[in-house]
Amino acid sequence: MSKRAENIGILGMEIYFPKTYVAQEDLEKFDGVAAGKYTVGLGQTNMAFCGDLEDIYSLSMNAVTNLMEKYDVDPHSIGRLEVGTETVIDKAKSIKTVLMDLFAKSGNTAIDGIDTINACYGGTSALHNTLQWMESSYWDGRNAIVVAGDIAVYEKGPARPTGGAGVVAMLIGPNAPITFESGLRGVHMENVYDFYKPDMDSEYPRVDGKLSISCYLRAIDNCYSRYRSVFEKKFSPDQFSLDKVDYAVFHSPYNKLVQKSFGRMLYNDFLRNPNAEVFKSLAAYKDLKAEDTYFNTDLEKALVALSKEDYNKKVAPSTLLAKQLGNTYCGSTYGGLLSLFCEKSDDLVGKRVLTFSYGSGLSASAFSFKVNQSIEEMVKKVDLKKRLDQRQRVTPEEFTNKLSLREQRHNLKNYSPSDSVSTLFPGSFYLKHVDDAGRRCYERTYVTMRHLSTGLRFLKKT
Repeated sequence: MSKRAENIGILGMEIYFPKTYVAQEDLEKFDGVAAGKYTVGLGQTNMAFCGDLEDIYSLSMNAVTNLMEKYDVDPHSIGRLEVGTETVIDKAKSIKTVLMDLFAKSGNTAIDGIDTINACYGGTSALHNTLQWMESSYWDGRNAIVVAGDIAVYEKGPARPTGGAGVVAMLIGPNAPITFESGLRGVHMENVYDFYKPDMDSEYPRVDGKLSISCYLRAIDNCYSRYRSVFEKKFSPDQFSLDKVDYAVFHSPYNKLVQKSFGRMLYNDFLRNPNAEVFKSLAAYKDLKAEDTYFNTDLEKALVALSKEDYNKKVAPSTLLAKQLGNTYCGSTYGGLLSLFCEKSDDLVGKRVLTFSYGSGLSASAFSFKVNQSIEEMVKKVDLKKRLDQRQRVTPEEFTNKLSLREQRHNLKNYSPSDSVSTLFPGSFYLKHVDDAGRRCYERTYVTMRHLSTGLRFLKKT
């Protein structure tokens, strides 16, 4: 095409999360730990989870279907669909191929993109791939959909409260109200075994928690400094600092780490200007080696205290979904964006949002976007808080039983799930049966005329 896309970004967003959740305060009592260990120590409130009726295919179908229906997306207007996830059902077949059923009736099979995988970073990689496709000579003039999300589950033990579930779908195109700042990115990648999943017979990862935290903070140092350098070359001869950021969004394994991470960026500003009056409370920490700062509790407290006011203003509005759903892995960063949009829609036009995405292993980047137009209509379509209120709170005993059932049925063939469809939201796709060859069949709960009006092809409603 002779004309290149301009002002590329987010035209619309949607999220699908399970109807069921467990409260962290209930888990504290059930696990026999001190009150506040999960709610205060981790900074979490509730955790979404799936029974055996839902898998990453059904969650992704729901997110994309809801996006297309709410924004009245013409299936022929989509030229790329890419999925970022680490929840793998099949070692060869991508989730994207399953999502092609959403376009079957329209006859649009000319849709580029597959799955991209690297722990929690896959969603960001899928997004960046899509932005670069749209900026390139390969772009054919159509919009794209990026899907980012996971089902995060852990075996019994201290990591289990950091699970979660949810999938975000984003409609990407030119002349968007939310535009990414092209070419402005700081990237950091290493080969580290902080969190990985070598066992195909289990959903559970292997985790080195302490190593993962140090990797996360080291990635922030590198990504932030590289973003800062590019920003200064591209936009301003003045030094970049958090003063030039209106809001910030972080990948959130748990909320307490997000608080520490924002303080970590402030620490990087301090190292650049250690004698500035605003940083006088940090003077004792200016000569420390980086590796000696990751678990320095005195420094951590000083940074959290110094950044508290800015954190409450710039970061806290993006933490709604992370606290309510838990860690959605690839969807976490974009659940943060959606939270920010819903919490601060009346204060975003003209504002810059700095975003940090991290995936173990490790891959990370810092990038940003600006909100150029009102997003009130998008907030109405998502209707986030009402949907969160419609969820069903279950006991820790039921939560534990559901995860035990998922353990038993992981990779199982020739079976039908046993959960009731009453545990699902209306209009949700769910796993109906897995045959003896491992092929999966899906159905949809009762759908309204609004759902049916799009003409999307599926098996049948029940």
